[in-house]
Amino acid sequence: MKLTSQEEYGLRCILALARPGEETDGGEPAALTVAQIAEREGLSTEYAGKLMGVLVRAGFVESERGRYGGYRLSRAPHEISVAEVLAALGGKLYDRDTCDRFSGDHELCVHTGGCTLRSVWSGLQQIIDQVLTQTTLWDVIQQNERGMRERIRRHASVPAPFEVGDPIMVRPVREG
Repeated sequence: MKLTSQEEYGLRCILALARPGEETDGGEPAALTVAQIAEREGLSTEYAGKLMGVLVRAGFVESERGRYGGYRLSRAPHEISVAEVLAALGGKLYDRDTCDRFSGDHELCVHTGGCTLRSVWSGLQQIIDQVLTQTTLWDVIQQNERGMRERIRRHASVPAPFEVGDPIMVRPVREG
């Protein structure tokens, strides 16, 4: 699975807002400026600003002007799923028009009637959707890498002798 840079960096930017940090006098999380977000994520301020604009328009982030302004989440981190954020930033690995986009020289894919590859992509997308829908921003910031692997294994129903590794790769674990 390949994420676009917008999906990867946009998710990282919203996670920067989700992580506990300074609070206002009222106990709310302090807003982060685009410069702070850019610095934390190693991005240019222009690109971070573009990503924050996408997240604001999608309703995940609020923008405040003024001396103490910046960006903050519009909802609590445990109320925002990773699936929602990725959908706003880009899309899915597989969608129904994939067959139309890869039809070659024909109007319809030559395998439309009995395509087994479509079943592979569709099945993978269902597993990805299941995991991402059940994973919130809070889950991501509260887990270490091993804990997140276990969480994914539980949600994706991956058998115990397999290890969930980097981007949607399942490989047998060698014993001994």
